[in-house]
Amino acid sequence: MDNNEILELTTSAWREKVYIETAEYIIRGYVFMPKIGKRTRLLSEILNTNKQFIAVKNCTMESKLFPQKDIESHEFIQVNLSTILIMRPLYED
Repeated sequence: MDNNEILELTTSAWREKVYIETAEYIIRGYVFMPKIGKRTRLLSEILNTNKQFIAVKNCTMESKLFPQKDIESHEFIQVNLSTILIMRPLYED
């Protein structure tokens, strides 16, 4: 993905920092949705989509099964919606 594609994505989409918990990981990162509809419905629209995966950018992954393991940082991951136990916004200070 080149810089123009990234700029187009970030200017034509809502960005929300989220906390995602699965059985194995705690994930903190950003999800994106197109700038259509109401921003307040962002997370419910992501969870109620007909897709199987969501993209999470600029995220960290913390292992719940192996807490001594280093926290991983990734520019991009995909999370299977069926594995999500909880997803909520993370408000930046």
